[in-house]
Amino acid sequence: MASIAVTPWRLVLTEAMKAELFGHLFPGDNDEHGAIILAGVCQTNRGLKLVARELHLAIDGKDYVPGRRGYRMLKSEFIQSRILRARDLKLAYLAIHNHGGTTSVGFSSDDFASHERGYPSLVDISRGMPVGALVFARSAVAGDLWFEGGQRAPLKEAIVLGQRRELLYPAPSKQAHIKRPEYDRQSRMFGDRGQDILRSLRIGIIGLGGAGSILAELLGRLGVGEFVLADPDRAEVTNLPRLIGARTTDAIIEWLPSGLQRRFARFKVDMAARNIRRANSSATITTLNANFLDPDVAKHFVDCDYLFLAADTMGARLLFNAIVHQHGIPGVQVGAKVPVSSTGEVGDVFCVARQVTTGHGCLWCNGLINPSRLQDEATSDETRRGFAYVADPQVAAPSVITLNAIACAHAADEFLFHVTGLKNPDAQDQWFRWNSRKGTAGYDRPRRDLACLECSNIDESRLGRGDFFPLPTRSK
Repeated sequence: MASIAVTPWRLVLTEAMKAELFGHLFPGDNDEHGAIILAGVCQTNRGLKLVARELHLAIDGKDYVPGRRGYRMLKSEFIQSRILRARDLKLAYLAIHNHGGTTSVGFSSDDFASHERGYPSLVDISRGMPVGALVFARSAVAGDLWFEGGQRAPLKEAIVLGQRRELLYPAPSKQAHIKRPEYDRQSRMFGDRGQDILRSLRIGIIGLGGAGSILAELLGRLGVGEFVLADPDRAEVTNLPRLIGARTTDAIIEWLPSGLQRRFARFKVDMAARNIRRANSSATITTLNANFLDPDVAKHFVDCDYLFLAADTMGARLLFNAIVHQHGIPGVQVGAKVPVSSTGEVGDVFCVARQVTTGHGCLWCNGLINPSRLQDEATSDETRRGFAYVADPQVAAPSVITLNAIACAHAADEFLFHVTGLKNPDAQDQWFRWNSRKGTAGYDRPRRDLACLECSNIDESRLGRGDFFPLPTRSK
């Protein structure tokens, strides 16, 4: 097993898990209570990230009892079963308790002494997986994580994902927010702090065609700070009307022979990057003119803060869905569907934005990943390109920029209100669907299969498993 880098770390947990944990830690008795979280380990170029997978609540008087040296402690039997489970599933182990206070919290000297006595042995039992502790106040959290060789690192932040994104720190940030005059009108809604959040985010867009190019433009103009873009395709004459900011010269280089036009046309990711830089010259952009399913491409997306899936192959849906659930990254799948009968009759035209978060909105549970088409894609010698909205992959499906714009505007808006915390806690959590022919909006309630191998809590699932579980990338 590769060694795990010792860095200040982040914790990701779902809103549902936080609600269950806080109901246990803060029942109104002003006392201390205990629990354990088991979390997947993700190593990235921004440091270590742990994705909470399992919550084990300690029963007062049975699992959480008066301490021999401190106020309270977890009983050895409760610890043993969980540390062995962490070892077997290759998860990090985090012991939890609570203190008083609201916006600031820290470990006591007794807490640190307990860590120093017990955690080196627990790291040995876990066979090198990280072992540590969290202490919560009502609006704060501190963490102490231990690694092999007695090394340790503090928690940087905890990210709570649900209808909105919540950040918890050991103490309130004292960093001054930068006022950017070009964003004055939008920051009047979510403040300079909200604009700082947008600038700090790394966003992944998969597919930079008709929908992805719109998303790149919208997010660039919102002031998102970092982008990862992936699409293997180049511009063509037939898709110029749907690509934001496209120029004829992106697809047609007049001085080249017609047989070489395709080879030297501009990549869609480069066109999108050009638009982003025009809107936000300070943005950092990684362009990958390759297939998202390639392992060396997919690895760039496992440390994004939010994902947009604008490619409609089944393989892309499967991998996007896996990254969301396995690495604790929220995302949204966008698209437009234009069914056309064999006689040329157009059916109902739908625009959709389907938000997927860890344990919620799984595309597999909702029948949006077709196993037959997955098999066809896997056995094909050609890279599947474009928006395959019809049964015959050789038939070009209808695609219109206004349809893509409806889906993308809704998806970008969902993202904006999610990351800035402006989304109401009880906001609609169903999937948006617009019927352009009927002029009606609808919502689809996502289903969840309790035995799903993608998003459920069963031992075999990928939920929150981090780096120590294979992603469904393709082999070269």
